[in-house]
Amino acid sequence: MKNIIIRISAAGLILMGPLAAQAEPLKTMDEVGAAIQACWKFPTDIKNSSVTLSFSLKRDGSLIGAPKPTAINVEGDEKARTTFVDTAIKSLQACLPLNLSPALANGIAGTIYTMRFATPGN
Repeated sequence: MKNIIIRISAAGLILMGPLAAQAEPLKTMDEVGAAIQACWKFPTDIKNSSVTLSFSLKRDGSLIGAPKPTAINVEGDEKARTTFVDTAIKSLQACLPLNLSPALANGIAGTIYTMRFATPGN
């Protein structure tokens, strides 16, 4: 299976703002990454932290199964770690389903994607 890493700069996210009401279907994986990152609401009390989630999407833009953390780097205790990972998963789930273009939807199903969710500056 194909593994794709989606990386979006924090500066671009601030300029774009939330994409909650997507008028146009997403046509590229860069647009998918930006849409998902726009939903990321990190815990403000946890600093210098990140988690990478692995997930797959259906053609309708919803998840296939639950996202899985594949790399966790969270400052603090076990509670902070759990909070950070849970917040990333909930942010991803709240953003879905995505409005995918037919061409993207046909090629996206079942592909495993990884995406990093991080605090600013990390």
